[in-house]
Amino acid sequence: MSENAPAVPTLLTAWKGAQARLKAAGVDSPSIDARLLLEAATGAGRVDILTDPYRELDADKIAALDAMIDRRVRREPVSRILGKKGFWKIMLNVTPDVLSPRPDTETLLDVIVRAFPPHRAFEMIDLGTGSGAILLATLMERAGARGVGTDISTEAIAVARENAANLDLNGRCTFIRTDWAAGFAEDSFDLVVSNPPYIPTGDIPGLDPEVREHDPHLALDGGPDGLQPYRDLAPEIARILRPEGVFAVEIGWDQGAEVKALFEAAGFTGVKVVKDLGDRDRVVTNGPDPRVDPIPED
Repeated sequence: MSENAPAVPTLLTAWKGAQARLKAAGVDSPSIDARLLLEAATGAGRVDILTDPYRELDADKIAALDAMIDRRVRREPVSRILGKKGFWKIMLNVTPDVLSPRPDTETLLDVIVRAFPPHRAFEMIDLGTGSGAILLATLMERAGARGVGTDISTEAIAVARENAANLDLNGRCTFIRTDWAAGFAEDSFDLVVSNPPYIPTGDIPGLDPEVREHDPHLALDGGPDGLQPYRDLAPEIARILRPEGVFAVEIGWDQGAEVKALFEAAGFTGVKVVKDLGDRDRVVTNGPDPRVDPIPED
């Protein structure tokens, strides 16, 4: 090999080059994103990058990685590029028809696992289920749970059903196209959860491009003040929840007091605002507070 011959790309040089491109483009977490895309493009795992960093890569793998990095530089989320996203302890398929699950939403699971002991049988509904993330993560965590996911989007229902089948949970859940809880009887569920749209309409143009341009606006737009879904949901949840049941809804970080008041006006007592790991208001519930209550053992 001549001294002027180009160096053969390796896992390490490809990772560092991808990181540099993402960092220069102002992408958050360039190191993590570059690693995830490198793994997808090359079939290598995290351990391979650490233990076999000088593994040479052929031109096809480099071309695949470059194409993925190009998409990320244009601020397409990694989950959209890969078509999947981890949530709680499960991996979900995601498409442009569903919201990409976020770590903040796992605060709902923190409440749920404290409200329902591991071996308790209970029935739940996830209103506006999207990819099925909340419902399916709960079913995976609690073997006695069965549930329904509703969504107004036919495409979202299809994604949720596919995710349930992939996780072998389709025998314990169903997905129905309907508007919130329309069609369900009073006192039907022990647990009602929802991550509704809560971004004020006027704030959507200012969102990060990863969200504004790649999440469905149907799953983002909460009306002029961001609170309209909660006005609709509070009386419906009061109607379908059993007397000793638990509800938990995700909220925007600055909506705690207002959403709490809406549920109290619907007749709920013991309503509280739960903070996420970033110490921001994230969930309104009549259930346990993860900051105070331990996870039950039986």
